[in-house]
Parts: sequence; structure tokens; C-alpha cells
Amino acid sequence: MFNYNTLKKLLFRLEPETAHTIAGLALRIGAHCPPLLRCISKRNFISDPMLTQKFFGRTFHNPVGLGAGFDKDAQYVRAMPTLGFGFTEIGTVTPLPQEGNPKPRLFRLIEDNSLQNAMGFNNRGADYALERLNKLYFFDYPIGVNIGKNKMTPENIALRDYKNLFETFKDSGDYVVINISSPNTPGLRDLQNEQFIKDIFAIAKDITTQPVLLKIAPDMEAEDAITLCQTAIDAGAAGIIATNTTIDYSLTKNAKDFGGISGELVREKSYNLFKAIAKELYGKTMLISVGGIGDADEAYRRIKAGASLVQVYSMLVYKGPSLVKDINEGLIKLLKADGYKHISEAIGADWK
Repeated sequence: MFNYNTLKKLLFRLEPETAHTIAGLALRIGAHCPPLLRCISKRNFISDPMLTQKFFGRTFHNPVGLGAGFDKDAQYVRAMPTLGFGFTEIGTVTPLPQEGNPKPRLFRLIEDNSLQNAMGFNNRGADYALERLNKLYFFDYPIGVNIGKNKMTPENIALRDYKNLFETFKDSGDYVVINISSPNTPGLRDLQNEQFIKDIFAIAKDITTQPVLLKIAPDMEAEDAITLCQTAIDAGAAGIIATNTTIDYSLTKNAKDFGGISGELVREKSYNLFKAIAKELYGKTMLISVGGIGDADEAYRRIKAGASLVQVYSMLVYKGPSLVKDINEGLIKLLKADGYKHISEAIGADWK
């Protein structure tokens, strides 16, 4: 419908956060024009029996979702099918509104097809996100809610924040993701320990019947990550999302010395940790892979390693709105080439 490379040149003249705001505004405006939404969705949204799956009591028409971080306040949910996504994840949402870290805090690593962000959970708070979700009661679409503690909440009472969030969203969204793996909230990654995991899932179990998933960082040793994920599963986790952004600044000479890197640079790091986790935990829980997925081949690699679903975000900035459609169409071709009739036959093929 348009040449994204031309649009990208214009957007890349703007500060990254400004470009993000403009893109979000366009999505919000489009959401108020149903005929336009239907037209674009028809072009981009792939719904094929080979890709359709059911999780959490919901139908996922394709396995490619939007990762957390873009739609922090549930403002763009109605527009997500127009970009082809089979599901979306809002947040990270904190109990109270917060500004996030000082600007500039979002950077393009153009040579590396990557982003680096130190956003710091900037969002309007749980009540605002809940209000937005409550307005979607006629919108039949899988939605995850990614939750995190406020920056000013000390680690020793962090559980209180998560308890409040479980209570707020217990009747909204289709699944909840515990985010203790962002590098941009001081002390947050310190919560990636077995005792905290046991405590937080015990709290979740008392409050909500929603599926609750754990999202982990890519910078853990594989053995530690597997142990942590197994602890989460034993405590009641419905799934694992791997991985968040990396703080391995040695990946590029272009990196800042703060914030988390996403996009192409994190691809192998994310895949290698996901594969190590999946080797031990495939078949025991649902696995979702995210990090540097920019084409059908990479998505298929994650699926064969054990991912039931995949998520993208940063690569959308570099490849444009056709990315999700291209991945889904490519997956269908790859499944057929390998003689599979349904995606479920390919999930975990590396371990079957």
C-alpha cells in the first residue's frame, strides 16, 4: 500500500521516541475508522488452519504476537490485527503511573538493525490500562498483560506491587506476564531468584485463575535459567517467555553503556538460551520465544526448538508493517516443505 523504506527514511529523521509516538497516534486514529481497519486487516492478517491454535481458552489465528513495550497503556489493541498480529501483549504496566527514565532513552542501532532502550516502565498506571481494556468488551482478540513493579518500590516490598497488579487485572486480559527481567528498573533483575518466584506465584494463585507466565532475561547462565524456570513451573507458571533485552554491550561498538538491546543483535543470544530452556522444559509448559525474530526462517527455528508462539517488536521498526504477514506466509511454506499439516507438528520438532 506504500513503500515503507520511504516512510522509514522520514521516521528515522526524528528522535526514536518521537517516531514511536507518531506511529502510535496513527494506529489510534486508524482504530476509529472501521472500514480502513477492515481493509488493511484483510491485506495483512493471516488466518490459516495450518497456523491456528488454542491456548488459554482463546483462539490464536497465527503464532506471531507483538511483544511488550510498544503498547504500554493498551491504547493500540484494536489496531494490532491490521499489522497482522495473532495476539498482542500490553505493558509493562506498573501499579502507579510513572514517567520512566530521563530522555533520551531510546536509541536506534541502525547498522545492527537493533534498538537500545532505557525507558524504565514509563506508563499511565494500572487503572488507566484497566479502563482501556474494559472498553474492548466486544473485541475478540488474545491479549496478554505484562506487569512490573514501580521504580520507587523497594525490592523488599516488591511483592506488594505484583499483588496489586494481579488483583487489578484478574478479570482482564487472557494471560499475565511477570516482568522481573527488564534491565531498566534498578534492582528488578535481582528478583530473578527462586524464593521470589515461589512467593510471587503463590500470591498469584490466591488471587487469579488467569494463566501467569514468567519472562526471563537473556543474560543468565543456561543452568540458572533452567532452574529458575523449573521453579516457576513447579510454583504454577503457565508458561515461560524467553527473552527480554540484553545488557551485553560487547555485541556492538555502537551500544550505549546503559539500557537493554533488542533486535538483530540479540537474536543468537536469545535463541541459544531459549533452546537450552526448551531442551529441558519442552512438553512441561508453554514456551514463547522473543528476541531478534525478523523473518520466517528465524520464527520457524524457534518453533522447532519448542516455541508455541513467537513475538516481535524491534524488527518491526526496521522491516515495516509487512513483517508479520511475511513471517506467517513464510511459516506456511516452511511447514508444507517439511510435510507438516499443522504447526503443532513442528513445535518442538528438535526434541521429538
